Amino acid sequence: MATHDITQNPGAAAMGEPSDRPRTLRRLATETKASFQTNDFYAFLAVLVGLLVAGNTIEGKDGGADYFAADKVWLYVTLLTVGYLLSRGLAKSGSRDPSWDERGDRSASH
Repeated sequence: MATHDITQNPGAAAMGEPSDRPRTLRRLATETKASFQTNDFYAFLAVLVGLLVAGNTIEGKDGGADYFAADKVWLYVTLLTVGYLLSRGLAKSGSRDPSWDERGDRSASH
């Protein structure tokens, strides 16, 4: 696997510049990591599945009233989803996922 030094300008010799002159790197930032790359997404999914399974399995004794009825299950699912979306919004408002962009030959393989 071939690698190259990102601080050296490979086209500098062709343009008559000294080859030891470092290239300029630009620091870029995306908003945040993708949601599926975070722990809170998997915690959200686990609790969501737990709520749905509990709502399906918990029943009243001997044909009695259902302790965890569908309306409660969907209320909790809605509250959980709203909480997750708010937490993602707060995460996006204040953090950055840095990346680096090389100036120069953008078609070079890395």
